[in-house]
Amino acid sequence: MTHKRDRTLFTSGLARVEGEGAMYVRVSGGHVDEVRLDIYEPPRFFEAFLRGRSYIEPPDITARVCGICPVAYQTSACQAIEDVCGARVEGEIADLRRLLYCGEWIGSHALHIYMLHAPDFLGYPGAVEMAADHRDVVERGLALRRAGNAIMELLGGRAIHPVNVRVGGFYRAPSAAELAPLARQLRDALPLALETVRWVAGFDFPDFTCPHELLALTDPGRYPIERGTLVTSGGLAFTAAGFEQHIIEEQVPHSTALHARLTGAGRSGDGRYLTGPLARYTLNSGSLPPQAARAAAEAGLGPGCRNPFRSIIVRAVEVVCALEEALRLIEEYRPPAAPAVAAAPRAGTGYGVSEAPRGVLYHRYDLDDDGVIRSARIVPPTSQNQRAIEDDLRRFVAARLDFDDTRLTIECEQAIRNYDPCISCSTHFLDLRVDRR
Repeated sequence: MTHKRDRTLFTSGLARVEGEGAMYVRVSGGHVDEVRLDIYEPPRFFEAFLRGRSYIEPPDITARVCGICPVAYQTSACQAIEDVCGARVEGEIADLRRLLYCGEWIGSHALHIYMLHAPDFLGYPGAVEMAADHRDVVERGLALRRAGNAIMELLGGRAIHPVNVRVGGFYRAPSAAELAPLARQLRDALPLALETVRWVAGFDFPDFTCPHELLALTDPGRYPIERGTLVTSGGLAFTAAGFEQHIIEEQVPHSTALHARLTGAGRSGDGRYLTGPLARYTLNSGSLPPQAARAAAEAGLGPGCRNPFRSIIVRAVEVVCALEEALRLIEEYRPPAAPAVAAAPRAGTGYGVSEAPRGVLYHRYDLDDDGVIRSARIVPPTSQNQRAIEDDLRRFVAARLDFDDTRLTIECEQAIRNYDPCISCSTHFLDLRVDRR
């Protein structure tokens, strides 16, 4: 370790996130000069893969972007294609789509809370070490993930990269009788989710606030998951078709993933903004279903939350929300007359947006008369959050320059995991390096 005002820290790989890359922080004379998320993993070119493909293929192709949140990619893709084709997915089919998405929220959030993030708060290097002392806790997390996967398997055909999703709906819709055992499993999982909120609310959280503009969907009368209007904490409201008018992506020298910013600068002054659980909750907490709303209040969240370390509580509340929603949808379910609506190809441009577990996920497709994709654009949540993560880390380090190298490194890694970055979706990052000189 060099002098605390001038030092270099380096971590060759950050554990418990998805993807690879590097992070660089330079501190000189007690001042944080530079913070970079050096995303170096080669681009995966999904947008290029889609060009020249049939309009019916994006749900299957884009599901492969991520093994944790494939439904998010399928949903935003389907919405965009349906928008071009003029197909309206409503009623029972729309409810099935929301139910499937609930399964992904439950599984993804449970994975993050128990396997990726909780070890930070309890002082363990990982979930395996944590399980040695807290087997019951880890088993609770696995039970919640199984409940989410059960929804995915029944409606999607399998838990990873579902195969039952198509433009216009599904290839097959389940019967009410098939959903009955699933409802029993979800009812058993709901007390586990409520206990999860109480458990994580008892963690010790650093005092830290993110000041960024917040971006999320809003869906009047219910918590946003699979559809809605985009809103910001600064008062903007726009549809998926307006996404590219308000949000710009730019290449930066240190990343193979693009950085997004709001036009008009916004609250931050440089256009940075945050999407994901904190944004969703702060902009939509009044739309939580009853048990999730009570759990949030008992956890002390209040109407909004801007402490990224407390995002683990918000995710736990969203697990309760997704379970409540799933049970409601199953109780009210009546099989549709057909599992999908017709979506005939036509030339045009379509837009889709949904709330992936990590935040807003945008798709845009241009089709020709035969339904061949001429161009595609996908903007995942992690790439949107990169500017905010870098700024938060800059302020976090600046307030902790008296920490020794080991402690500062560990706490920087935890600070990054607050955002549950899906590096593979955005095209990668994470190797921690802090350079003090």
